[in-house]
Amino acid sequence: MGNKMRAAATGLICLAAVSGAAAQGAKPKVESVTVTGERERAEQIKRFVESFAAPTYLLGKLARWETGICPIAAGLRPAAIEFIVQRLRDNAKLAGAPVNDKPDCRANIEIVFTTTPQDLLDHVRNDHAVYLGYSRNGADADRMARVLHPIQAWYTTASKDIVGITKIDKSRTVGLELEDLQIAMAMGSVTGLRTRDGRRSTLYHVIIAIDPAKLAEHEIGGIADYISFLALSPVASLDRCQQLASVMNMLVPGCAAAANQMTPNDLAFLRGLYRMTLDGNLGLQKDGISHEMKEEAER
Repeated sequence: MGNKMRAAATGLICLAAVSGAAAQGAKPKVESVTVTGERERAEQIKRFVESFAAPTYLLGKLARWETGICPIAAGLRPAAIEFIVQRLRDNAKLAGAPVNDKPDCRANIEIVFTTTPQDLLDHVRNDHAVYLGYSRNGADADRMARVLHPIQAWYTTASKDIVGITKIDKSRTVGLELEDLQIAMAMGSVTGLRTRDGRRSTLYHVIIAIDPAKLAEHEIGGIADYISFLALSPVASLDRCQQLASVMNMLVPGCAAAANQMTPNDLAFLRGLYRMTLDGNLGLQKDGISHEMKEEAER
């Protein structure tokens, strides 16, 4: 009996050893899947940031609001206008963007619902071209004034040096070349460092035109969140379908990752934008946003 028990015990030990070896042999596979998943997520975040991060023309940096946003809207019934403006303010606070809560604040975000958005932009082009954003010449301004999407935004940005001297990014003289503007900007106070030179780009004014006739299938909440993203961050592309779920996929035809509201990915991107180093170079700024998105995903 003792021999039988010892044999059985030996068998159990061997079985345990085999099971342990099998488990150890399977472990690298699990780790491999995890590493692959993390790598894929990192690539998706990188593409997300690349698609949405739009550097300014003069300094080549990402711009965000430094002064409190003060949005106004027109073209819909009062209840809808109030909803959209309040949704933008709420999203701005979630993102960490500054908000001007004074009732008499000066509007710096103008949201216009119109079934003739091109007429609106033709008026802006003719009478208020600075609100189109920086343009090198008249042909460039004409191109920028084209309405190509149901919801579209135009950004006026400004450049600041290390002591806070601010210049709106616009062509001040007909025929002034980009090189001359860059030389003029280089005369501002800087740190002399390559990664952080002390200069930064900020948002000064935003116009958002919306054609409600092309949005009949979408709910007002999703439209308000789409507007919010555009109001808080210049977007490099409105046509690219992201692998990560995003409200910015909402108007991309056939996009499987479309969402009808602001997603955690969208908020993580915006929080990264409003926490990044403003005077850093573009690579440093993008890395800061990507890091924030990865941190958000792990929480």
